Amino acid sequence: MQMKIEIVSEDQCKPSSPIPDHLKSYKLSLLEQIAPMFYVPVILFYSAPENIDDTTIVDKLNNSLSETLTGFYPLAGRIEGNASVDCEDGAVVFARARANIQLSEILKIPEMDLVQQLLPLDPYNIRMDKAVAAMAIQLNFFDCGGMGIVICLSHKIADGATLSSFLDAWATRSRGVFENITPSLNSANIFPPRDKQIFMPSNLIKREKFVTKRFVFDASSLAKLKVKASKGLCTDGRAPTRVEALTALICKSSMNAKIGTLGRGRPSMAISHVGYLRERMAPPLPEHSFGNIWRVAVASIMKDESKPELHDFVVQLRKVIRKIDDDCVRKLQGEDGFSHACEPLKETSELVSEGEVEFFRFSSWIRFSLYNTDFGWGKPTWACISNVPIKNVVILLSSSSGDGIEAWVTLDEEDMAKFESDHELLEFVSVAPSS
Repeated sequence: MQMKIEIVSEDQCKPSSPIPDHLKSYKLSLLEQIAPMFYVPVILFYSAPENIDDTTIVDKLNNSLSETLTGFYPLAGRIEGNASVDCEDGAVVFARARANIQLSEILKIPEMDLVQQLLPLDPYNIRMDKAVAAMAIQLNFFDCGGMGIVICLSHKIADGATLSSFLDAWATRSRGVFENITPSLNSANIFPPRDKQIFMPSNLIKREKFVTKRFVFDASSLAKLKVKASKGLCTDGRAPTRVEALTALICKSSMNAKIGTLGRGRPSMAISHVGYLRERMAPPLPEHSFGNIWRVAVASIMKDESKPELHDFVVQLRKVIRKIDDDCVRKLQGEDGFSHACEPLKETSELVSEGEVEFFRFSSWIRFSLYNTDFGWGKPTWACISNVPIKNVVILLSSSSGDGIEAWVTLDEEDMAKFESDHELLEFVSVAPSS
């Protein structure tokens, strides 16, 4: 399928109110200092609005974005190294484009290469020698009148919860509804930054032949999966959550895909999952706390163990996630906070460097209400991400129905071919990617 993108305009959208002098330099917290530098792209697709023309849509989005940036002003800034965001004279590039394709063609059989063309920038091709924009936005109009709104937000200063808060605030203002969604911008006070060399995994982003595919699991499939994953799970009496059960299935199917590769048997596996800290702290942080307020939990399944079943993955994952609590937060805030913050990064690096350890990174976004993002012409028809050039990354999103989950899985080509034909995976997947 061919698609041509024409950029019609590029505006510099500034906060509607001037930023006070004392706020023109936004400090990064310790957790932001160890966060990756790439962007997180989210694409929201909308059917053609009724009784509203393109110019009105552009003006509505532009004006409401300007108003929203007054509260979320770091998103209009430029990230300077690993210390701060320059918010003086800040602005967000707001591009308008036309795509010579029908929205239905994209939604029918989503092709990742087409979705990628809708982005205002390459999320993973970041120059480290100069200041970079915190966010970029592109509004794509399709031939049918439908739209694709793309938000590329730097992971250096914001996590999924912050993105969700920003979208809620922007959409609310666009609808003309007065709801004061004001972010709390004090993460650097909660997690003080450190003037130290930050340990980061090497060669995280590679330009090898990785492929990202979407696997959809509906409500009935997830219910059956939870039952299967609960067998043998008697440690705490709690049934697996949908995320736990699906994580276990993806890990087990991925491990099966590796058997026989280069003559190897069953590999060892390290699994990381993102745990958000806002509600785990005592007292909990405000809902709209701005920043990267999360912690990675790392579990391991070693090859010398017996053939792991679904519940084995759930048990190991629960053990490490349970450790992300208020005590963990206090360690991050203490004198040894830097060392504590770097532990998961060092731990995973050591596991992988030892050889024959497959490392899988999971992040669940199902708690974020992307499908409630109504700018005044209805809720999204579909919300998605783009290609991820990082091996063994899995991002979980809610499906458009609200009760299912889309798993966006990135593997190398050889592993993906085996993974997507795994019999246990196919037992539960309701929509598999096209070949």
